[in-house]
Amino acid sequence: MSELLRLENIEKSFPGVKALDGVNLCVNAGKVMGLVGENGAGKSTLMKVLTGIYKMDGGTLRYLGREQAFNGPRESQKAGISIIHQELNLLPELSIAENIFLGRERVGFMGRILWKEMYRMADELLAKLGVTRSSRTRLGDLGIGEQQMVEIAKAISFESRVIIMDEPTDTLTDTETEALFAVIRELRETGHGIVYISHRLKEIFAICDDVTVLRDGQYISESDVSDITEDQLIEMMVGRRLEEQFPRVYVEPGPTSLEVKHLSGPCLKDISLAVREGEILGISGLMGAGRTELMKALFGAYPVEGGVISMFGEEVRIASPQDALEAGIAYISEDRKADGLILGLSVKENMTLTALEGFCSVLGHIDQSKEREAADHYIEAFNIRTPSRRQVVGNLSGGNQQKVAIVKGLMDQPKVLILDEPTRGVDVGAKKEIYQLINAFKQKGMSIILVSSEMPEILGMSDRIIVMHEGRLCGEFTAEEADQEILMACAIGRTRKEAA
Repeated sequence: MSELLRLENIEKSFPGVKALDGVNLCVNAGKVMGLVGENGAGKSTLMKVLTGIYKMDGGTLRYLGREQAFNGPRESQKAGISIIHQELNLLPELSIAENIFLGRERVGFMGRILWKEMYRMADELLAKLGVTRSSRTRLGDLGIGEQQMVEIAKAISFESRVIIMDEPTDTLTDTETEALFAVIRELRETGHGIVYISHRLKEIFAICDDVTVLRDGQYISESDVSDITEDQLIEMMVGRRLEEQFPRVYVEPGPTSLEVKHLSGPCLKDISLAVREGEILGISGLMGAGRTELMKALFGAYPVEGGVISMFGEEVRIASPQDALEAGIAYISEDRKADGLILGLSVKENMTLTALEGFCSVLGHIDQSKEREAADHYIEAFNIRTPSRRQVVGNLSGGNQQKVAIVKGLMDQPKVLILDEPTRGVDVGAKKEIYQLINAFKQKGMSIILVSSEMPEILGMSDRIIVMHEGRLCGEFTAEEADQEILMACAIGRTRKEAA
């Protein structure tokens, strides 16, 4: 077995925080090393040390048998280490090919760009990933999943020896994920070393040879995936047993809070649904089914061409998010960083942003004492791990950012809470905490609409489930009636009768 990369006893500290404390990682040629841990375990910090973004305070980094210390991503990339970040690093106004070869354009005589050659090479990379788009396509015209595949094609184009994939399937469909796995297997067979970071533990067992576990900035273990179970891996990650992954609670539903009749829009077709107080309505379907568009339509952030929305039996007009908030509807976006939070503002400022009117005195001034008190209350109640309410929210882990986004939606005390992919990019321990929060809202009589691409999450948390396909509702099931096969059959367009 040929060792490509070894990090030993890596240490890294920031003011008041020891982010890495004696961390180890080994990457071998022809192997896929999984890297797992809760949000805040140190995975991202370790990758930033590896690629030269951060300088380590202690430990050694050996690459291709030599001790190294990279002075930035360009240097590590040139040496043969590429990273595919969870956050896309692409330019929407350029073509796919231009994004893949940005800064490395193929040039010929007199420095002229060899466009035909560049497009041909880019098309070959896309074909390898199962992407049918032409590399001449403007990147901004692609969906988020396709853009992720372009990011992967870009990393592969560097012909690196070591490729780091940070949550690469977070926005991919099942078909795109399988195409990615095929590429990873091909890279493994050609002697590449892969570091695969994911919160989706089933993927670790599906594609990885070994797995390294970090917890609270410390190295816990390295194991062959064939030697451990998923439950054992979770226990190593969180330091305790999680007895029940989806802690469903039963609540006797109250009256109907939100009702939608014959709602239509640019990609929504004659949708009718209702949700009751103390109920979780799950919305399932494949990427592109129209789930997010429907949620944004209910929140006044997506155009509606027809239909009626009622709250507690009274028709309401929702033409903007402000209208939705006033009607008692809050929406937590699937993309917390782009739509849900302002990353440069503090935890407190993000929490109270949409509810400032409630903190105003009779003279129109913000009662900062009241605002601080509310933020501190939610930080404690939601177990948000932050040094203080003044911490910039962009510095928090993904799970804690998600909790802040949920608090922001709750500040207006909504009657209906829409959660669009609430646990995307969140570790297994934080997921359990978010599920417990959802159950607490349910027990207080709140109506919850839960959109998720994770079938076990939908099945484990929902009281009723609606399946969407191409902008239509294709089936509705109680929790007792639903299973993965029936939901998937509806998701690909079969009716409830055909699916059963």
